[in-house]
Amino acid sequence: MRLQQRFRLAMREGNYSLETERSYWGWIRHYIRFHRMRHPDTMGGNEISQFLSYLVVKRHVAVNTQQQALSALVFLYRKVLNREELDINEWKPARRRKHLPVVFSRDEASRAISHMSGRPLAVTLLMYGAGLRLKEALSLRIKDVDFGRNEITVRQGKGDKERITLLPQKAISILKTCIEHSRVLHEKSLAEGVEFVHLPNALARKYPNAGKELAWQYIFASDHLSKDPITGNTGRHHIHPRSIQKAVKQAIIKAGINKHASCHTFRHSFATHLLESGYDIRTVQELLGHVNVNTTMIYTHVLNRGGKGVLSPVDD
Repeated sequence: MRLQQRFRLAMREGNYSLETERSYWGWIRHYIRFHRMRHPDTMGGNEISQFLSYLVVKRHVAVNTQQQALSALVFLYRKVLNREELDINEWKPARRRKHLPVVFSRDEASRAISHMSGRPLAVTLLMYGAGLRLKEALSLRIKDVDFGRNEITVRQGKGDKERITLLPQKAISILKTCIEHSRVLHEKSLAEGVEFVHLPNALARKYPNAGKELAWQYIFASDHLSKDPITGNTGRHHIHPRSIQKAVKQAIIKAGINKHASCHTFRHSFATHLLESGYDIRTVQELLGHVNVNTTMIYTHVLNRGGKGVLSPVDD
């Protein structure tokens, strides 16, 4: 069996996401090319250290990128090549810098949202109003939103975890419009004989008729059919993240906000504004899906209190 096939099998047995699989394989290919197409089984810790040092010294990659490359190679050697004795202690990673998150003021968030409409508006209301990540919002299925209880169930969040968060009242109307659009597309697919929808892990075997049911369809369903890269079946996936990222960026520019902001800034703003309103940090941690409260604590450093609540002498 070829190396890529063995790698793909190990990734899917471990229930890794398709994005992680593609990213890891990209780093493995880069590693092999760096060492002039030598097979990884003939290399080890020294070659990994050389490659990682090259990324730092020559490519000047960020610390997170270094860590991702390292994780990909560790997975390759330990899970694919069964090299548990792998030792890379000679390589010392660069120190991770602490970056404070970029956060909108309430006025800035409102101005940016005012320049959006349709599905980009709906997704943004979920990021800012419920603290969802972009991927989490796009992966929502119709059954995941409970309008009666005003709840959203986030499935397969970061770290493959599930959580329940609030359903913003301002998002209800436009979400129902998106669900209706998804229903129309689903009925069109069924009429054309397309009954496939991607289901994670073993759910496809557990619910063989899920593709026929509206409840399992994505709320933000794509207008076009596509082939599932894992199964090869043709079905309807959710819209591409880039379409939302582009719309958000344009809205930020139109709103005249001069910050290095992105979709994730709305999630940062959700947490910060809840803390400003006096909500308990443990509650915010639960809504965001953070395992450790220390991750949530970073938002206490960007609260709108003018430099840790200190009054400037010039304003006294």
